Amino acid sequence: MTRTLALVFSALLPLAALAADGTAPADDAFVRPAGDSTLDEFLWVNRPIVVFADTAADPRFQQQIDMLLDGEAAMRDRDVVVLTDTDPQARSPIRSQLRPRGFQMVFVDKDGVVKLRKPAPWSVREIGRSIDKTPLREREIRERREGG
Repeated sequence: MTRTLALVFSALLPLAALAADGTAPADDAFVRPAGDSTLDEFLWVNRPIVVFADTAADPRFQQQIDMLLDGEAAMRDRDVVVLTDTDPQARSPIRSQLRPRGFQMVFVDKDGVVKLRKPAPWSVREIGRSIDKTPLREREIRERREGG
C-alpha cells in the first residue's frame, strides 16, 4: 500500500510543479521587469514600487529586492507590484519618466503620484508605513472595516 502511494505521489508531484509554473499569469508576478510598461498601466489598480539600479549586481538593488520578497504578503495586501529596471541604456518609459540616478527606490500611489524616492534600500515595515499614511490607503482601510 505504501509503495503504491509513493508511486502515485512521485508521479503527480512533477505535474503539480508544472501546473504551478504554467498556469500563473505573468501579470500576477509580484516582482517583474519594468520593460516597456508605463505607470499609466497601474493607475487605480496597483501601487508600483520601482527599484532602479545601473546593474542587477548592485548590492543595494539585491538587498531591496530581498526585503520586498520577504515581505511579499504585506505588500500584496497593499496592492503593491514591484517593477525592476537595471539597464539604464534601455531607456524604458518608466526610467524616462522617473529619471533615477544609480540606485533608487520609488513608490508611486494608485493615483499615479510619486509619494516616495529613496537612494538607499528601505525595509518593508518602513514602506508599509509610508503607504498606510496615504489618503487612498486610509480610505481603503476605512472601507474594509465598514464593509466587513
